[in-house]
Amino acid sequence: MTPHLLCFGCGYVAETLALRLLREGWRVSGTTRDAERAKALQAHGIEPLIFDGETPIADFAEVAGDVTHVLHSVPPREDGDPVLNLHGEALAALPHLMWFGYLSTTGVYGDHGGAWVTEESALKATSARSRRRVEAEAAWQTLLARHGLPLHVFRLAGIYGPGRNQLTALRQGRARRIAKPGYVFGRIHVEDICRALEASSANPQPGAVYNLADDLPEEPEVVVAYAAELLGIAPPPLVPFDEAELSPMAKSFYLDCRRVSNQRLREELGVALAYPTYKEGLRALAEDEASSG
Repeated sequence: MTPHLLCFGCGYVAETLALRLLREGWRVSGTTRDAERAKALQAHGIEPLIFDGETPIADFAEVAGDVTHVLHSVPPREDGDPVLNLHGEALAALPHLMWFGYLSTTGVYGDHGGAWVTEESALKATSARSRRRVEAEAAWQTLLARHGLPLHVFRLAGIYGPGRNQLTALRQGRARRIAKPGYVFGRIHVEDICRALEASSANPQPGAVYNLADDLPEEPEVVVAYAAELLGIAPPPLVPFDEAELSPMAKSFYLDCRRVSNQRLREELGVALAYPTYKEGLRALAEDEASSG
């Protein structure tokens, strides 16, 4: 049968993966909260489903009856994971489901003082946002244990790619260079996320957890400076963290420091990163943008 991917949440990663799979002959459905967004998805060949996290999708068992793969990227809320709350049992009962991918975050590890973490490291999430991710992971793992849901958890570092990168931020005047000594941050190109998801879906290992991060955690201000160099412009001034006026959300990203190992991604999934560091990724994006206009 034709493989059918259902994306709960058609954001940046899910839509990028969906477009790749559509070119390979897959059928793809995706949820959105917005009717206008549904039209845009349909224009790209993605079959839209309206899901607001409050009301179950009508006739879900029938709509999803031939789904073979599910990608879940809807963030959990204070009252839990809306997909699990409204469709968890039905998803576990889908007759043709072979793979379920849950997109989590490396934020679940919390602060490890700059040390390297693996998928076996302690989950010490500090922010409420990351603690909800820990709880959601555990809830889906319970569904795996009880009903055999073919769960795969992917803990993503900072995502970048076309239209979402430091080059774009510099051009739009949004980039800042904030210095916090010793603080490093991991990142991963959206193409490499898709490579990992495709490799996993081709060889399901229910219960597996994978870190999706590149080889080089780096200080954020260094990455901005490199992007400015690629554009041939002066980087923004360096501002000490204690003097930076940051929103609570922005400030929370600087609370935890860790280096995220991708050894399992490389050795167990056999994924060779197209962009092993931010340098290759940003350089390719800059070249693509220059050639396109």
